[in-house]
Amino acid sequence: MLSLSIYMTMSLNYLAILPAYLFFFQSFLAGGLTIDLRTAPEKYLQLSAGEPFKIALFADLHFGEDAWTDWGPQQDVNSLNVMSTILDKENPDFVIYLGDVITANNIPIANATSYWDQAISPTRNRGIPWASVFGNHDDAQFEWPLDWFSVSGIPTIHCNSSSSSSDDQDCSFGGTGRLELMKNEIARNKLSYSMNGPKSLWPSVSNYVIQLSSSNDSKLPVAILYFLDSGGGSYPEVISNAQVDWFKQKSMEINPDCRIPEIIFWHIPSKAYRSVAPMFLPISYCVGSINKEQVATQEAENGIMKLIEKRSSVKAVFVGHNHGLDWCCPHKNLWLCFARHTGYGGYGNWDRGARILEIIEHPFSLTSWITMEDGKSESQVILSP
Repeated sequence: MLSLSIYMTMSLNYLAILPAYLFFFQSFLAGGLTIDLRTAPEKYLQLSAGEPFKIALFADLHFGEDAWTDWGPQQDVNSLNVMSTILDKENPDFVIYLGDVITANNIPIANATSYWDQAISPTRNRGIPWASVFGNHDDAQFEWPLDWFSVSGIPTIHCNSSSSSSDDQDCSFGGTGRLELMKNEIARNKLSYSMNGPKSLWPSVSNYVIQLSSSNDSKLPVAILYFLDSGGGSYPEVISNAQVDWFKQKSMEINPDCRIPEIIFWHIPSKAYRSVAPMFLPISYCVGSINKEQVATQEAENGIMKLIEKRSSVKAVFVGHNHGLDWCCPHKNLWLCFARHTGYGGYGNWDRGARILEIIEHPFSLTSWITMEDGKSESQVILSP
């Protein structure tokens, strides 16, 4: 008997292959073919045989903050040092920038992309692939600092010359939006796995899926990573109903029987995080190092958590946003986790670090811990045995 493996992409574009599929189906009914359906992801990362797959989460870097002072640029240097230390110690296979990469409300002209490029440089320079999601500060509206109208005066602003005339200059104070930031990252970096996401979900942009594939076969998934834009900045802090519908459709296409483990990333915590927040870490079921503030949640809940809770395949959700929280707490059949504040920009003086994820292929397991700027690791937790 002839054996044939058909690799089908579970997408709305299936009509293009429908004639071929009907042919194979008719042959199958005739007893001539054996069909093995597999998913073919848009982008995938392949595990190495016998090796764990390690992911570093860099959250709330806040590059470009107070750039007109001596303090601001020094914080960016400090943030680069944190990332470099953690990358060199953990040697991850992949990095996720978990929102608030820049502080756009402190960036006066359309040069946010240069700060974004600076923020991803430690990862790019080491040849490590990465992906990013947006936070509430990444395209926030520029806020005029009062210092500019005092004795110190407005600092020198270097504008980009217009291509139409050497006399005209682009000095817009509108900043750089989500779409421009994402297009720039993708166009200039071959190692970037970030995607614009469907236009139907705009103004949210960072909505996409990446597959972790088996070391033996790139078409066989070990885990599925979902990235969602939780809003903020230029529009409300929310995961919209349209995004919920997209996630529902996408997850049913690529993982209809919930057989494949799923891991989800966005920036601003859902309201479920507030319901599981521990009063005291040492005597709770949560695992973490700091619990220094209340959870700052999205403005509305449009059903994403209800949908996630119904999927037995979802192992954990990871967010940033709260600089004084880094715990993981059990919630129904999954875990709700904060990353660790990585950047020196933004509020709070808590020690900096990054959350690390480690995935084992056979048998599947997901473990996480926090690695600090000084290289020490703490708060290890098994999220899926």
